[in-house]
Amino acid sequence: MVDVGAIIINGAISGAVFSLLALGFTLIYGVSGVVNLAHGVFFMLGAYMFSSFSSLLGEEVEGILVVSPLALLLSVILAAITVAIVAAIVYKLAIGPVIEDEVAVLVVTVSIAIVFQQIILLLFTPAFHPVPSLLRGYTIFWGLTLTYQRVMSFVVSLVLFAILWIFIAKTKIGGAMRAVSQDREVAMLMGVNTERLYMLTMAISGAFAAIAGIFIASTTTGVANAFMWLEPLALSFSIVILGGLGSIKGTIVGGFIIGYSEIIVTTIYPEIGAIVPAVPFGIMLLVLTIRPKGLFGKRIEMEE
Repeated sequence: MVDVGAIIINGAISGAVFSLLALGFTLIYGVSGVVNLAHGVFFMLGAYMFSSFSSLLGEEVEGILVVSPLALLLSVILAAITVAIVAAIVYKLAIGPVIEDEVAVLVVTVSIAIVFQQIILLLFTPAFHPVPSLLRGYTIFWGLTLTYQRVMSFVVSLVLFAILWIFIAKTKIGGAMRAVSQDREVAMLMGVNTERLYMLTMAISGAFAAIAGIFIASTTTGVANAFMWLEPLALSFSIVILGGLGSIKGTIVGGFIIGYSEIIVTTIYPEIGAIVPAVPFGIMLLVLTIRPKGLFGKRIEMEE
Protein backbone atom coordinates (compact mmCIF):
# COMPACT_ATOMS: atom_id res chain seq x y z
CA MET A 1 0.00 0.00 0.00
CA VAL A 2 1.32 3.43 -0.97
CA ASP A 3 2.08 5.70 1.98
CA VAL A 4 0.49 8.96 0.80
CA GLY A 5 1.63 10.84 3.90
CA ALA A 6 5.26 9.91 3.24
CA ILE A 7 4.98 11.08 -0.35
CA ILE A 8 3.44 14.42 0.65
CA ILE A 9 5.99 15.19 3.35
CA ASN A 10 9.12 13.87 1.66
CA GLY A 11 8.12 15.46 -1.65
CA ALA A 12 7.67 18.84 0.02
CA ILE A 13 11.08 18.66 1.69
CA SER A 14 12.87 17.54 -1.49
CA GLY A 15 11.01 20.10 -3.58
CA ALA A 16 11.94 22.98 -1.28
CA VAL A 17 15.67 22.14 -1.34
CA PHE A 18 15.64 21.51 -5.12
CA SER A 19 13.98 24.89 -5.65
CA LEU A 20 16.59 26.56 -3.46
CA LEU A 21 19.34 24.97 -5.56
CA ALA A 22 17.82 26.07 -8.86
CA LEU A 23 16.84 29.60 -7.77
CA GLY A 24 20.40 30.85 -8.08
CA PHE A 25 20.64 29.46 -11.61
CA THR A 26 17.45 31.18 -12.78
CA LEU A 27 18.24 34.41 -10.89
CA ILE A 28 21.54 35.05 -12.66
CA TYR A 29 19.97 34.18 -16.01
CA GLY A 30 16.96 36.40 -15.41
CA VAL A 31 19.04 39.44 -14.50
CA SER A 32 22.07 39.10 -16.77
CA GLY A 33 21.15 36.49 -19.36
CA VAL A 34 24.06 34.28 -18.26
CA VAL A 35 23.52 30.51 -18.49
CA ASN A 36 25.94 29.57 -15.73
CA LEU A 37 27.12 26.01 -16.28
CA ALA A 38 29.44 26.41 -13.29
CA HIS A 39 26.44 26.65 -10.95
CA GLY A 40 26.98 23.13 -9.62
CA VAL A 41 30.47 24.16 -8.48
CA PHE A 42 28.96 26.55 -5.93
CA PHE A 43 26.88 23.66 -4.62
CA MET A 44 30.06 21.59 -4.25
CA LEU A 45 32.05 24.42 -2.66
CA GLY A 46 29.28 24.98 -0.13
CA ALA A 47 29.60 21.41 1.11
CA TYR A 48 33.40 21.58 1.24
CA MET A 49 33.53 24.99 2.93
CA PHE A 50 30.98 23.91 5.53
CA SER A 51 33.01 20.79 6.26
CA SER A 52 36.23 22.83 6.54
CA PHE A 53 34.79 25.52 8.81
CA SER A 54 33.16 22.86 11.00
CA SER A 55 36.55 21.19 11.43
CA LEU A 56 38.21 24.50 12.30
CA LEU A 57 35.53 25.53 14.81
CA GLY A 58 35.09 22.09 16.36
CA GLU A 59 37.33 20.30 18.80
CA GLU A 60 38.53 16.74 19.10
CA VAL A 61 37.37 14.75 22.10
CA GLU A 62 39.04 11.35 22.37
CA GLY A 63 39.79 11.37 18.67
CA ILE A 64 36.25 12.35 17.65
CA LEU A 65 35.44 15.76 16.18
CA VAL A 66 32.75 17.50 18.25
CA VAL A 67 31.11 20.62 16.81
CA SER A 68 28.66 22.66 18.85
CA PRO A 69 25.32 23.77 17.32
CA LEU A 70 26.52 27.39 17.38
CA ALA A 71 29.71 26.43 15.55
CA LEU A 72 27.68 24.53 12.95
CA LEU A 73 25.43 27.55 12.39
CA LEU A 74 28.46 29.80 12.08
CA SER A 75 30.00 27.32 9.64
CA VAL A 76 26.92 27.51 7.41
CA ILE A 77 27.04 31.31 7.40
CA LEU A 78 30.78 31.44 6.71
CA ALA A 79 30.48 28.84 3.95
CA ALA A 80 27.66 30.75 2.24
CA ILE A 81 29.58 34.05 2.48
CA THR A 82 32.79 32.46 1.19
CA VAL A 83 31.06 30.89 -1.80
CA ALA A 84 29.22 34.16 -2.50
CA ILE A 85 32.56 35.98 -2.65
CA VAL A 86 34.04 33.28 -4.89
CA ALA A 87 31.02 33.53 -7.20
CA ALA A 88 31.38 37.32 -7.45
CA ILE A 89 35.09 37.00 -8.24
CA VAL A 90 34.37 34.34 -10.87
CA TYR A 91 31.93 36.71 -12.55
CA LYS A 92 34.33 39.66 -12.40
CA LEU A 93 37.39 37.82 -13.73
CA ALA A 94 35.94 35.23 -16.10
CA ILE A 95 32.31 35.78 -17.05
CA GLY A 96 32.06 39.57 -17.16
CA PRO A 97 34.64 40.04 -19.94
CA VAL A 98 32.75 37.69 -22.30
CA ILE A 99 29.16 38.31 -21.17
CA GLU A 100 28.10 39.65 -24.58
CA ASP A 101 29.03 36.35 -26.28
CA GLU A 102 26.63 33.56 -25.25
CA VAL A 103 28.80 30.77 -26.66
CA ALA A 104 31.88 32.13 -24.91
CA VAL A 105 29.94 32.26 -21.63
CA LEU A 106 29.03 28.59 -21.95
CA VAL A 107 32.63 27.61 -22.71
CA VAL A 108 34.02 29.74 -19.89
CA THR A 109 31.58 28.48 -17.24
CA VAL A 110 32.21 24.83 -18.14
CA SER A 111 35.95 25.51 -17.97
CA ILE A 112 35.52 27.13 -14.56
CA ALA A 113 33.70 24.05 -13.30
CA ILE A 114 36.47 21.73 -14.42
CA VAL A 115 39.18 23.98 -12.97
CA PHE A 116 37.47 24.03 -9.57
CA GLN A 117 36.98 20.29 -9.72
CA GLN A 118 40.72 19.78 -10.17
CA ILE A 119 41.57 22.30 -7.45
CA ILE A 120 39.36 20.43 -5.00
CA LEU A 121 41.01 17.14 -5.96
CA LEU A 122 44.42 18.67 -5.24
CA LEU A 123 43.51 20.38 -1.97
CA PHE A 124 41.28 17.81 -0.28
CA THR A 125 42.07 14.22 0.55
CA PRO A 126 40.66 11.64 0.74
CA ALA A 127 38.38 11.80 -2.28
CA PHE A 128 35.25 11.71 -0.07
CA HIS A 129 35.27 14.49 2.50
CA PRO A 130 32.97 14.10 5.55
CA VAL A 131 30.13 16.63 5.94
CA PRO A 132 28.69 16.75 9.48
CA SER A 133 24.97 16.82 10.24
CA LEU A 134 23.51 20.15 11.22
CA LEU A 135 20.99 18.72 13.67
CA ARG A 136 20.64 15.35 15.34
CA GLY A 137 17.50 13.64 16.47
CA TYR A 138 14.13 13.00 14.93
CA THR A 139 10.42 13.46 15.39
CA ILE A 140 7.32 11.51 14.40
CA PHE A 141 4.85 13.37 12.19
CA TRP A 142 1.86 11.81 10.41
CA GLY A 143 3.26 8.41 11.29
CA LEU A 144 6.52 9.24 9.51
CA THR A 145 9.95 9.45 11.12
CA LEU A 146 11.54 12.79 10.20
CA THR A 147 15.01 13.90 11.19
CA TYR A 148 15.30 17.42 12.56
CA GLN A 149 17.87 18.04 9.84
CA ARG A 150 15.33 17.49 7.05
CA VAL A 151 12.69 19.58 8.80
CA MET A 152 15.20 22.40 9.20
CA SER A 153 16.22 22.26 5.52
CA PHE A 154 12.56 22.62 4.52
CA VAL A 155 11.90 25.55 6.87
CA VAL A 156 15.11 27.40 5.98
CA SER A 157 14.40 26.98 2.27
CA LEU A 158 10.95 28.54 2.68
CA VAL A 159 12.43 31.40 4.71
CA LEU A 160 15.03 32.06 2.01
CA PHE A 161 12.30 32.08 -0.66
CA ALA A 162 10.46 34.75 1.34
CA ILE A 163 13.62 36.80 1.89
CA LEU A 164 14.45 36.71 -1.83
CA TRP A 165 10.91 37.78 -2.77
CA ILE A 166 10.99 40.70 -0.30
CA PHE A 167 14.48 41.69 -1.50
CA ILE A 168 13.44 41.75 -5.17
CA ALA A 169 10.00 43.28 -4.66
CA LYS A 170 10.66 45.82 -1.92
CA THR A 171 14.27 47.04 -2.05
CA LYS A 172 16.02 49.56 -4.26
CA ILE A 173 18.54 46.96 -5.46
CA GLY A 174 15.70 44.56 -6.22
CA GLY A 175 14.06 47.29 -8.27
CA ALA A 176 17.30 47.73 -10.19
CA MET A 177 17.36 43.97 -10.86
CA ARG A 178 13.82 44.13 -12.25
CA ALA A 179 14.72 47.12 -14.39
CA VAL A 180 17.85 45.49 -15.83
CA SER A 181 16.01 42.25 -16.51
CA GLN A 182 13.40 44.12 -18.54
CA ASP A 183 15.64 46.56 -20.44
CA ARG A 184 19.35 46.73 -19.74
CA GLU A 185 20.05 49.81 -21.88
CA VAL A 186 17.29 51.90 -20.30
CA ALA A 187 18.41 50.82 -16.83
CA MET A 188 21.97 51.92 -17.59
CA LEU A 189 20.71 55.31 -18.79
CA MET A 190 18.89 55.65 -15.47
CA GLY A 191 22.22 55.23 -13.67
CA VAL A 192 22.15 51.52 -12.77
CA ASN A 193 25.65 50.05 -12.51
CA THR A 194 24.99 46.77 -14.28
CA GLU A 195 28.46 45.37 -13.62
CA ARG A 196 28.06 45.64 -9.84
CA LEU A 197 24.49 44.40 -10.06
CA TYR A 198 25.57 41.30 -11.99
CA MET A 199 28.31 40.60 -9.43
CA LEU A 200 25.80 40.90 -6.59
CA THR A 201 23.35 38.63 -8.39
CA MET A 202 26.10 36.07 -8.94
CA ALA A 203 27.01 36.26 -5.25
CA ILE A 204 23.38 35.61 -4.21
CA SER A 205 23.21 32.76 -6.72
CA GLY A 206 26.36 31.22 -5.25
CA ALA A 207 25.14 31.57 -1.67
CA PHE A 208 21.83 29.85 -2.43
CA ALA A 209 23.60 26.99 -4.20
CA ALA A 210 26.07 26.66 -1.31
CA ILE A 211 23.30 26.37 1.28
CA ALA A 212 21.52 23.78 -0.86
CA GLY A 213 24.81 21.88 -1.11
CA ILE A 214 25.19 21.88 2.66
CA PHE A 215 21.64 20.63 3.19
CA ILE A 216 21.80 17.89 0.57
CA ALA A 217 25.31 16.65 1.38
CA SER A 218 24.75 16.57 5.14
CA THR A 219 21.30 14.97 4.83
CA THR A 220 21.93 12.30 2.20
CA THR A 221 25.46 10.98 1.67
CA GLY A 222 27.23 12.76 4.53
CA VAL A 223 30.26 13.34 2.30
CA ALA A 224 31.46 15.76 -0.36
CA ASN A 225 33.46 14.87 -3.44
CA ALA A 226 34.98 16.78 -6.33
CA PHE A 227 32.53 15.39 -8.88
CA MET A 228 29.35 16.20 -6.98
CA TRP A 229 28.75 19.38 -9.04
CA LEU A 230 27.52 17.47 -12.09
CA GLU A 231 24.20 16.13 -10.77
CA PRO A 232 23.01 19.41 -9.16
CA LEU A 233 23.88 21.28 -12.36
CA ALA A 234 21.75 18.87 -14.40
CA LEU A 235 18.99 19.05 -11.79
CA SER A 236 19.02 22.86 -11.77
CA PHE A 237 18.96 22.99 -15.54
CA SER A 238 15.98 20.64 -15.79
CA ILE A 239 14.07 22.58 -13.13
CA VAL A 240 14.56 26.01 -14.70
CA ILE A 241 13.73 24.72 -18.19
CA LEU A 242 10.63 23.04 -16.78
CA GLY A 243 9.51 26.19 -14.96
CA GLY A 244 10.55 28.58 -17.72
CA LEU A 245 13.97 30.20 -18.05
CA GLY A 246 14.21 33.28 -15.87
CA SER A 247 10.96 32.70 -13.98
CA ILE A 248 11.45 32.61 -10.22
CA LYS A 249 7.88 31.41 -9.68
CA GLY A 250 8.41 28.76 -12.32
CA THR A 251 11.63 27.61 -10.66
CA ILE A 252 9.93 27.12 -7.30
CA VAL A 253 7.00 25.28 -8.89
CA GLY A 254 9.38 23.21 -11.03
CA GLY A 255 11.46 22.30 -7.99
CA PHE A 256 8.43 20.94 -6.18
CA ILE A 257 7.26 19.05 -9.26
CA ILE A 258 10.64 17.35 -9.58
CA GLY A 259 10.82 16.70 -5.85
CA TYR A 260 7.43 15.01 -5.77
CA SER A 261 8.15 13.09 -8.98
CA GLU A 262 11.32 11.57 -7.57
CA ILE A 263 9.66 10.67 -4.27
CA ILE A 264 6.69 9.06 -6.05
CA VAL A 265 8.98 6.95 -8.23
CA THR A 266 11.16 5.79 -5.31
CA THR A 267 8.12 5.10 -3.09
CA ILE A 268 6.01 3.19 -5.61
CA TYR A 269 8.84 1.52 -7.51
CA PRO A 270 11.76 1.18 -5.09
CA GLU A 271 13.27 -1.64 -7.15
CA ILE A 272 14.02 0.75 -10.05
CA GLY A 273 15.79 3.40 -8.00
CA ALA A 274 18.59 3.52 -10.57
CA ILE A 275 16.39 5.53 -12.95
CA VAL A 276 15.64 8.28 -10.41
CA PRO A 277 18.33 10.65 -11.83
CA ALA A 278 16.50 10.48 -15.17
CA VAL A 279 13.14 11.52 -13.67
CA PRO A 280 13.76 15.31 -13.85
CA PHE A 281 14.61 15.08 -17.52
CA GLY A 282 11.62 12.88 -18.27
CA ILE A 283 9.28 15.36 -16.58
CA MET A 284 10.99 18.27 -18.34
CA LEU A 285 10.60 16.66 -21.77
CA LEU A 286 6.96 15.80 -21.08
CA VAL A 287 6.11 19.39 -20.13
CA LEU A 288 8.08 20.88 -23.03
CA THR A 289 6.08 18.85 -25.53
CA ILE A 290 2.98 20.66 -24.25
CA ARG A 291 4.52 24.04 -23.36
CA PRO A 292 7.76 24.58 -25.31
CA LYS A 293 8.72 27.60 -23.18
CA GLY A 294 8.11 25.84 -19.89
CA LEU A 295 5.33 26.36 -17.36
CA PHE A 296 6.00 30.09 -16.96
CA GLY A 297 7.87 30.82 -20.15
CA LYS A 298 9.14 34.32 -19.68
CA ARG A 299 12.73 35.51 -19.67
CA ILE A 300 12.34 36.98 -16.19
CA GLU A 301 9.51 37.29 -13.74
CA MET A 302 10.42 39.79 -11.05
CA GLU A 303 7.33 41.97 -11.02
CA GLU A 304 5.94 43.10 -7.72
